[in-house]
Amino acid sequence: MPQYAPSGTVLQVCELLPSLEQEMAARYDVLRLHEQPDPAACLAERGADVVAAVTSARYGVSDELMDALPKLGAIVHFGVGYERTDVARARARGIDVSNTPDVLTDCVADLAVGGLIDVLRGLSAADRYVRRGEWVPGGFGLRTKVSGKRVGVLGLGRIGRAIARRLEGFGAEISYHSRRPVDGVGYRYAGSARELAAGVDVLVIATAGGAGTSGLVSAEVLTELGPRGYLVNIARGSVVDEPALVSALVEGRLAGAALDVFADEPNVPAALLDRDDVVLLPHIASATRETREAMGELTFRNLERFLAEGTLVTPVPPS
Repeated sequence: MPQYAPSGTVLQVCELLPSLEQEMAARYDVLRLHEQPDPAACLAERGADVVAAVTSARYGVSDELMDALPKLGAIVHFGVGYERTDVARARARGIDVSNTPDVLTDCVADLAVGGLIDVLRGLSAADRYVRRGEWVPGGFGLRTKVSGKRVGVLGLGRIGRAIARRLEGFGAEISYHSRRPVDGVGYRYAGSARELAAGVDVLVIATAGGAGTSGLVSAEVLTELGPRGYLVNIARGSVVDEPALVSALVEGRLAGAALDVFADEPNVPAALLDRDDVVLLPHIASATRETREAMGELTFRNLERFLAEGTLVTPVPPS
C-alpha cells in the first residue's frame, strides 16, 4: 500500500489551468508528464518518486499509469468528473481520490438552462438567420414556449438540483430519475430513465458519466421523449446513445437537442452540423473565468492538504 510521503514528487498528468500550474511549480517538485518526449521512460526512471497525481476530468489516471506509480497516495482531479479513473481500483490500493464539486455547479446549471431556452426558442438558429441576410417578416417561423414546460432531470445531484431550482422560476413542472429517490425534494420521482422521458417535454441530462450510466439515454428513451420532445445534455456524451440520437433528430422523431458534450470529443457527428434544431457547444458548461479559477483553487487545496496532512478537502464519496 502506498505510504504518505510529503517530500515526494507531484505528477502533472496533463495541461492544467495556468494559475494552478504556477502555484504547484512554486511549491512542489512537479513532473509534467504530458511534456515528456518518452513518458514511459520517464515513469520508469521517476515513477517511484511520485506520491500524488494531478489530472483533469478528461484524462484521469489510467490503470497503466497507476501501476507505474508504486508510492501514489492521491489522485487529484481538476473537475467534477472522474470517470476516466478507476476509483475502486485506486481505493483498493489505498489511493485517495478527489474532485472539485460545488464550485462549478452554478455555471453548469446556468448553461443547461441557457441551452434549453436556446433550442426551444431557436436563438442560435435565429442569429444565423439574421446574419445570412434572410430576415423577412414571418420567415423564420414559430418556435416553442419555454415557460410551463414539463422538464425531467436525469440525475438529481448538486447540478441537477441547481437546474431544477432555476427552472422553477419558469413555472416548469419538474420530475427526475436518480438511482434512488432524493430526500427533501418535492419533485416527482420516475423509476427509470424511460419512465421519466415518457412524461416530460424536455429531458435534461445531469448525471455522472462512467460505465454505470453509459448509454442510459437509449433509443427506447428517446422514443419515449418523442417527436415533440427536446434533449439537453451538459453531463457526459457517453450517457447518450449518440447514433440513436442522431437518427432520431434526422428522422424527425425528436424535436431538438442542446448538446455541450459528445461521445468522441472534439468530434461531432457530421449529420448535426447544419441542423437548426440542434445547439452545439464545445464542452463549455464550466468555462467561465470565475469558475475555472475556483476549480483551480480547490484542486490546489486538495493537493496541499494531502501533502501536508495525508487527507483531502473534497474526497470522491463512496459510490
